[in-house]
Amino acid sequence: MEYRRLGASGLKVPALSFGAGTFGGQGPLFGAWGQTDAQEARRLIDICVEAGVTLFDTADVYSHGASEEVLGAAITGRRDRVMISTKTSLPLGDGPDEAGSSRSRLIRACEAALRRLGTDYIDLLQLHAFDAGTPVEEVLATLDDLVRAGKVRYVGVSNFSGWQVMKSLAAADRHGWPRYVAHQVYYSLVGRDYEWELMPLGLDQGVGALVWSPLGWGRLTGKIRRGQPLPQGSRLHETAGFGPPVEDEHLFRVVDALDGIATETGKTIPQIAINWLLQRPTVSSVIIGARNEEQLRQNLGAVGWTLTPEQLTRLDAASTVTAPYPYFPYRRQEGFARLNPPAV
Repeated sequence: MEYRRLGASGLKVPALSFGAGTFGGQGPLFGAWGQTDAQEARRLIDICVEAGVTLFDTADVYSHGASEEVLGAAITGRRDRVMISTKTSLPLGDGPDEAGSSRSRLIRACEAALRRLGTDYIDLLQLHAFDAGTPVEEVLATLDDLVRAGKVRYVGVSNFSGWQVMKSLAAADRHGWPRYVAHQVYYSLVGRDYEWELMPLGLDQGVGALVWSPLGWGRLTGKIRRGQPLPQGSRLHETAGFGPPVEDEHLFRVVDALDGIATETGKTIPQIAINWLLQRPTVSSVIIGARNEEQLRQNLGAVGWTLTPEQLTRLDAASTVTAPYPYFPYRRQEGFARLNPPAV
């Protein structure tokens, strides 16, 4: 397994990490993802650690804390061999202090996550969404306290816009507080919006991408085809409304390109889609998920080989869409392009 620096930090993370959203699945969304218990989780983690996948990502909102609990039970006795990434800020209830990133909420959320995970420190704590109601200075000062207390090692964010990340980084630099070193983002062959603003920001500011849903919310499994209904067992029947939208023709154009490369390489469509991501700028780790051992072993096959430049070009061409304003002039017009060369 290749290890990469997480952004501009000194932390090295595996190119593939494991998402524990399927652990302890409860509710309409996470129940559809999977319902892995502690015993099954231990087996999946055994396979991951053997393959060099040592970063495990979860969140307090995943099955209302059950994912953290199952992950904590599954890593008992080997905490020093793994890294834990968890997230907070999304609502856990209807109370006034059950959402957001206020000082009181962050401290309580961190303490609760430590209890559920059965550990005394979190390797990477990420804010799951931007809290517009709390000053970034309050957020960062609190994260600084958690880092100084030894409860958190590194901090990051997830699903932030470019201005939200930059405002936070500027405040961190101004006050000497910990900088965000990671941005957990949606990025896939059928969802390349990350490239328009957040990737150039990551390059400029040393923020590494942890990629969630690399298979486009389950659309790049190889089972969804033009002119065919959704497979019976597809989770999209229950979860499509929760995830990023994809136009059908765009999806099928990408799948056609993946099919051709699968024939050439002998690799599966998911393996090719993940391998493409691993060759993109700023990507520190791609978060893979699995409901069972078979899915996990297939996703682990995305590393140890490399797509050719010609194959990468074909995938780029099939998956490219027109960027929104103000980004499309930088792709189309020579004067803009000369001043701002593309990140990719």
